[in-house]
Amino acid sequence: MVRKLLSLLVALTLSAQAPVLIRAGRLLDPAAGRSLQDQGVLVREGRIAAVGPWSQVAAQAPAGAARLDLSARTVLPGLIDAHTHVMLDGDPATPYEDELLKRSIPYRTLRAAAIARTALAFGFTTLRDVETEGALFADVDLKRAIAAGLTEGPRLFVSTRGLAATGGYLPIGMAWDRDLPTGAQVADGVDNLRRAVRSQVAAGADWIKVYVDFRLSECRIDGSGRLRSRFTYTPAELAAITDEAHRLGKRCAAHAYSWDAIDAALTAGFDSIEHGLGWDEGLLDRALKQGTGWCPTLLAFQGEVTHPTFGAFLRLQAGALRLAAGKGVHIVNGSDAGSYPWKDNPARELGLLVAAGLTPLQALQAATVRAAELLQQSGELGTLAIGAHADLIAVAGDPLQDIALLQQVDFVMKGGVVVRRVPSATP
Repeated sequence: MVRKLLSLLVALTLSAQAPVLIRAGRLLDPAAGRSLQDQGVLVREGRIAAVGPWSQVAAQAPAGAARLDLSARTVLPGLIDAHTHVMLDGDPATPYEDELLKRSIPYRTLRAAAIARTALAFGFTTLRDVETEGALFADVDLKRAIAAGLTEGPRLFVSTRGLAATGGYLPIGMAWDRDLPTGAQVADGVDNLRRAVRSQVAAGADWIKVYVDFRLSECRIDGSGRLRSRFTYTPAELAAITDEAHRLGKRCAAHAYSWDAIDAALTAGFDSIEHGLGWDEGLLDRALKQGTGWCPTLLAFQGEVTHPTFGAFLRLQAGALRLAAGKGVHIVNGSDAGSYPWKDNPARELGLLVAAGLTPLQALQAATVRAAELLQQSGELGTLAIGAHADLIAVAGDPLQDIALLQQVDFVMKGGVVVRRVPSATP
């Protein structure tokens, strides 16, 4: 068994290093905001070695390079989803408490490996997974297993355990005389929060996820039109979290629905705002100045659009999205997959971004170059630049004309290895 495993790892390594020459009917570069006809991409050792007109790139390819004909396809960088939960399958028939009480962490990790393969097949070559929902540090193990070639999946940037104040996360309303697990790591006070950040980083966290507010049902629109709520941590506690994380070289994501929570997160120096329904122009200007990313997670709220109260909250968010896109705020694709079923395809988020007022190019950039910037992977991911990871996808047609085409990815390459191939893509 060990010998077979080693053989598999060697084969994967060799396949990643073999030169590959791709002929693209159309090459779509989100960073440049343009697409060019009849282009070539040369891949060496898992990275882009050359890109440009087909005749020029083909002349640079070694004689033994494998050739892939995607001349009937648009080729573009692999997609990035910057807000996911791979430890949840999103089954609406499964109560949240069942994940904590009826499913072991090993079971959830095995299921997450299958979810990761699904995400990769959809064209998502990178995910930022924003906490395990009670599965402790299992996301780190999955990340390492994927990197080692033990299972297929996207590149993972993981957050391990979300941080929540006492009473600030699920499950709620349970019997007081039971010591039950929670979906996040509950910690209070400056010293305890610094210790919690250190423990997560020591276990392998790339990001620290914090619930700056909690329940949408606690939000209200005030007389000035702002979405208000209490936030869970004091300013000193939030500052301690970001200070400790940044000192250790990690970034911080803030779950923040309301104006108050977004304001508190920006003041504390968080690097991204998750959900963000309560933006106003002043907060957007601050986010732009600070370079803070925003993952709107529109798919997570689709069931609330017609709700008499929550629908009004979502209209505030839609207006803020249009304003943010015009200002150049760093809108980043994040679908909250796992809060709904993964099989429903997280790429639907891009269509919702366009429906909310972004151009197809802006939506695509949110899932490539903007997401790479948030992950501090500019030049490595979400780009066709020479030297970048050869994470590529292909679709039939032009996504800049129809963003929904990104829900029909039929070719996926990750790190120079083809993991999904359209039948017409011949060597």
